[in-house]
Amino acid sequence: MAVNTVRTPLLAGNWKMNLDHLQSIAFVQKLAWTLSDANHDFGAVEVAVFPPFTDLRSVQTLVAADKLPLAYGGQDVSEHDSGAYTGEISGAFLKALDCRYVIVGHSERRTLHGETDEQLAGKVAAAVRHGVVPILCVGETAEDLEQHGPSAVPVAQLRAALASVPKGTELVVAYEPVWAIGSGQAATPDQAEQVAAALRGVLAELLGDETAAATRILYGGSVKSGNIAGFMRQPNVDGALVGGASLDIQEFSAIVRYQKHVGV
Repeated sequence: MAVNTVRTPLLAGNWKMNLDHLQSIAFVQKLAWTLSDANHDFGAVEVAVFPPFTDLRSVQTLVAADKLPLAYGGQDVSEHDSGAYTGEISGAFLKALDCRYVIVGHSERRTLHGETDEQLAGKVAAAVRHGVVPILCVGETAEDLEQHGPSAVPVAQLRAALASVPKGTELVVAYEPVWAIGSGQAATPDQAEQVAAALRGVLAELLGDETAAATRILYGGSVKSGNIAGFMRQPNVDGALVGGASLDIQEFSAIVRYQKHVGV
């Protein structure tokens, strides 16, 4: 791939089913203040939070009113635009709340809700259709890793999800090995880089070199302030999708300010 593109790192906090709308207001305010007090360069590293759906309007109002340099998004999106789909959330609704991103295909959605590659392809297409950037999660279980090796399953999931995505589409890919999520045992930086490089190769094949060079690939799975620097040193890792650690303001702020650990 001959195209050289500077990719702004993205540190994304997935709150999962935590924090109500009042707690989210206090959290976002304190996070912004903490990063500002630490002189964080919001132009050099993008920070995004992913609250529960019931919090999104509160977060939108706060970010807009206080002009906070934080992005936010939904934790899931429906493959359908509207209709008799009780409990689902349309991409149009997320766009109306000024969501920049939406997580698609998180391992908990795949595992707990049985979401298929076909469904996730529809969700990616729906997000793109409504102008919301999908953060597409891919990753293997411990059994997958043993049977197929480190990149076979994530690569297959990426191919399936991007089956109908046109060249030039803006998206983010998050490699989250299922065996690392919530386990306290993260992948090694070398493991993350190996898979990220394979994923970027697929992006180049499907969407072209320019899009592949511009697309950010995140690592997710037991990310902490103590290990983020190793991941961020890797040439194909452009940030992190952070779970539990994103609910601790001091810890998440330390993750966001990873540059002090890598000499940037």
